[in-house]
Amino acid sequence: MKNNLTVVLVGILTSALLFSPLSAENWEKSINASLMMTQNTYSDNWSGGEAGSVTWTFNANLLFQKPLSAKVHNKNTLKLSFGQTHNQNSETKNWSSPAKSTDLVDFETLFRFTLGLVVDPYTAGRLETQFLDVSDPGKHRPINPLKLTESCGIAKVIVKNNNKELTTRLGFGLRQLINRDVLIDDITGEREDQTSNGGGFEFVTDFSSTFADKKIGFSSKLGLFQAVYFSESDELKGQPNEDYWKDLDINWENRLSAAVAQYLTVELFMQLLYDKEVNLAGQFKQSLSLGLTYKFL
Repeated sequence: MKNNLTVVLVGILTSALLFSPLSAENWEKSINASLMMTQNTYSDNWSGGEAGSVTWTFNANLLFQKPLSAKVHNKNTLKLSFGQTHNQNSETKNWSSPAKSTDLVDFETLFRFTLGLVVDPYTAGRLETQFLDVSDPGKHRPINPLKLTESCGIAKVIVKNNNKELTTRLGFGLRQLINRDVLIDDITGEREDQTSNGGGFEFVTDFSSTFADKKIGFSSKLGLFQAVYFSESDELKGQPNEDYWKDLDINWENRLSAAVAQYLTVELFMQLLYDKEVNLAGQFKQSLSLGLTYKFL
């Protein structure tokens, strides 16, 4: 456990150095941040039965990439999101404690080796987590759970120009899931760290494009993972979910943004998730927001 956390901390520190101004020289870079908010309130004597609410979301998308040498290209992406919803009681008009509405920390670094072949060998590392895990009402756990993926294989840049980029890759990946301070006994309050490991084949396609003098942007990322090994498979034998880990995992993200003014942006985000171990029917997320945005680079 300590070794895994050390790897995570080193990875976060490395990414921070990569994104610092000292190391950003000559990088092709993009940093976008936005703050979206929806708000409505009602007076204490309002008789319509409605209740007020305030929802805010902060998003940041960072991209740093460049050739490190004639044969090595490095691409780093970092996606951060956090938001809360504050609700008002329709009868008392009192405001409840804020509830988390969105939470994401997603960092990936990709090294592509341009050897002049039809396809490029690659190696990649990815960290997925959230700022605050509130799934356990007895203990809020920061930066939990941790999902680490290391992969290698072949990649192909299909299209790349000033307004459009399409890349795809196929490889073998190893995944580790770390869930800290999990409650295992309600009576004694005993907790333990739970870890699991898996391996399988991954397929990832990234597409991004801009239109109308880059005032409109669209990006799409499709990730597929077919597991062939799971460290907890023996413990699941005989249970209804013993083979769930063998099903194909799907993560498809789509984002459309349009600048309606210098600092005002409309954004539509849709995500389709399918992981049979989490939910048999799959999960869908959609958000449409209008808010302030600023492009640093």
